[in-house]
Amino acid sequence: MTAPPETGILVLAGTPIGDITDAPPRLARELADADVIAAEDTRRLRRLTQALGVQTSGRVVSYFEGNESARTPELVEALADGARVLLVTDAGMPSVSDPGYRLVAAAVEKGIRVTAVPGPSAVLTALALSGLPVDRFCFEGFLPRKAGERRSRLSEVADERRTLVYFEAPHRLDDTLAAMAAVFGEDRRAAVCRELTKTYEEVRRGPLAELAQWAAEGVRGEITVVVAGAPEKGAEELGPEELVRRVRVREEAGERRKEAIAAVAVEVGLPKRVVFDAVVAAKHG
Repeated sequence: MTAPPETGILVLAGTPIGDITDAPPRLARELADADVIAAEDTRRLRRLTQALGVQTSGRVVSYFEGNESARTPELVEALADGARVLLVTDAGMPSVSDPGYRLVAAAVEKGIRVTAVPGPSAVLTALALSGLPVDRFCFEGFLPRKAGERRSRLSEVADERRTLVYFEAPHRLDDTLAAMAAVFGEDRRAAVCRELTKTYEEVRRGPLAELAQWAAEGVRGEITVVVAGAPEKGAEELGPEELVRRVRVREEAGERRKEAIAAVAVEVGLPKRVVFDAVVAAKHG
């Protein structure tokens, strides 16, 4: 009697979001060793392997939004037969606004091991560069294309205190920022991160209304938007003494006054000028 084959392993591989040299060394090894490579775009996969100098020997199949449901059972069968299946998407981590969730869920259900090659993430990179609080955040992915549905989705998180992260297409950015300004408030702080790790990387920070006006002139490239969470309830009622106290606490912890003022403004959801004026008044009072 022939023993049943050991089950294989599903490897989710993070790929560079721009700069090819960000690829982790393990990615090249996994590409070379995989029995099956499921790629969102096989042409991009060829460019990736060429750039890394990797010779693949495994079977390459396409795995994208249009065939994800149909191809998942085939890949699960390969895993059940002992194959090492590598899943790569165009950029970043599979399953994060990219194909992958269905395959992971199906593999987990069958008791198949799933692991990952950590790699670049537009979500975390934009969050770190935004200058907004990073201790707690929510990733909201892409907003609906229709204006009414988009506004409804934004309304659901209008009171969310955590920092919000979104993906958006460049041709919809101005409409999205305008909708955010209408729902969250024109003065809500945000950052638009464009072409991260690429030659023309740009991070534009400011109030939502100001960013919407800037985006109306036209923006190109891959976009990630980071928005400050909702201000504390009653933040507009905080007196100058409380604002000054919060700045001093941060200064005593080692922050420079300029950074402390900016951080408190974001924390309570007030314009930076209001906090600055309170600190200046206390100094001369």
